[in-house]
Amino acid sequence: MQDTLFKPARISVGKLVAGFALLLVILMLFGVSQTYAQSVRAPGNAVNLDDGIEEGPSNALGEDSQSDFWRNFRGGDPNDIKQMISALPEGAVMTTTGEHWRLIRENYIRKYAGWFPLGVIGILLLYHLIKGKMRIPGGYSDNTLTRFNINQRVAHWFMAGVFIILGITGLIILLGRPLIAPYLGKEVNSILTSASMQGHNLFGPLFILALLWMFFKFVRGNFFQIVDLKWIFKMGGFFGGHVSSSQFNFGEKTWFWIVILVGIVMSVTGILLLFPWLVDDLRWLQLSTILHAGGAILLISVLFGHIYVGTVGMEGSLDSMLKGQVDENWAKAHHDLWYEEVTGKSATESTDKEGTS
Repeated sequence: MQDTLFKPARISVGKLVAGFALLLVILMLFGVSQTYAQSVRAPGNAVNLDDGIEEGPSNALGEDSQSDFWRNFRGGDPNDIKQMISALPEGAVMTTTGEHWRLIRENYIRKYAGWFPLGVIGILLLYHLIKGKMRIPGGYSDNTLTRFNINQRVAHWFMAGVFIILGITGLIILLGRPLIAPYLGKEVNSILTSASMQGHNLFGPLFILALLWMFFKFVRGNFFQIVDLKWIFKMGGFFGGHVSSSQFNFGEKTWFWIVILVGIVMSVTGILLLFPWLVDDLRWLQLSTILHAGGAILLISVLFGHIYVGTVGMEGSLDSMLKGQVDENWAKAHHDLWYEEVTGKSATESTDKEGTS
């Protein structure tokens, strides 16, 4: 039994040979690797570099302070209003002019925007109460002249319709919160503002079309002339006296160019606000909202004067855009040079003859 328990284990010759072979392979691989490592040589044009490490600034931010770093990171000092128009600092990833834009919008545009149209209405009402309607000297003659063709009238009323829709919806968007919400409630204001935004975006591109149409149909007679200086000095005859004028007087020409030039600004800014991805700098969008609102208030304010003179303020004016015809006596009184051009008669002589007879 003892012989059985303490019998030594037998190791086969095959296992010994396999272990020896494995050890031999490991030693050979180690020797080959050392040989290749020692055989590596630097190329002939190699340059030995200094092993020393160049010391950098002790401050991880370099020469900038924490304040300078974050000021540049966020696009400049938020308290500096010049940041609205100056170039962004290098490395800026933020825009900090939003607060300046908000203050301009809230403290100036929204606060005073409504007063300009109301002021114009008040001045026109006061004038009408004092002077009344400008009557045609000598009354209607029953003889008419063609002033505007059908294409010009359609262009005019198309622009008028589009502008009225944009004006109403724009005012709701701009002034709905301070004027509608306190009296009709936030829910009503929200519904009106949302609908106005959709309508404004829908009819906005039509304004560009109307603007181009108006320009090509009316630009021919709207260049300023020397005779317009007399119109200015006599204040358009609104306070008495006769003022000579060609097809369009100084007031009409000024209104035309205001519509065209401000309309271009409105169109460009409107496109940027409708497609904000066209610009990379957010400040262009902030500036666009200010110019868009300011241009709209200017156009609406002057529009009231245009509507007044073209309707209740001057007898016979509305016929030119409704029928395309104007009375000869109206033409002699307000556009005598144009009357002489289209008829070949003297406005002064014909008026004198009518007065004598």
